[in-house]
Amino acid sequence: MDHDGARDAGRRAMPGILLTVSGVVAVVSLAPVADPPQVASAIAQALGIQDTDATSQAGALKDYVNNPVVTVIVVEGTSPTAYVVGEVNRPGPVTLQPNMTVLQALSSAGFTQFANTKGIYILRTESGKQVKIPVNYRQLLKGEKIDQMIMMKPRDTIVVP
Repeated sequence: MDHDGARDAGRRAMPGILLTVSGVVAVVSLAPVADPPQVASAIAQALGIQDTDATSQAGALKDYVNNPVVTVIVVEGTSPTAYVVGEVNRPGPVTLQPNMTVLQALSSAGFTQFANTKGIYILRTESGKQVKIPVNYRQLLKGEKIDQMIMMKPRDTIVVP
């Protein structure tokens, strides 16, 4: 399969990364990739090396290919996503924009009449542990408790009780 054919086949099949080394095409990852560090990690894993620096990757290939040229093609990128659940009109995924705050993420979800806007919290995984971050929506709207104006991160879940 030629380089362009592999890229087109990858686009139709599944999101991921195609890696070419001096014209040899390899599918590195078939999992959706949202973050640049995931791209570098997938490439390093496929090459069997620990260092994700491009110069190191090319150096690791010198035993196999003269003057290796590494080309990376992201077949389909995915946007970082957070989730809103509970007493909202539109629960589900929220595509995160750069520097998006909890208030901005909640603005598109809308509250039901039963929403407890004083009891909202964010569930976030930090260092392998789930953390509950309280958010008082009413105070945020008043300009109070600005320390609760949390920047959203991928995979955060906003819970509206």
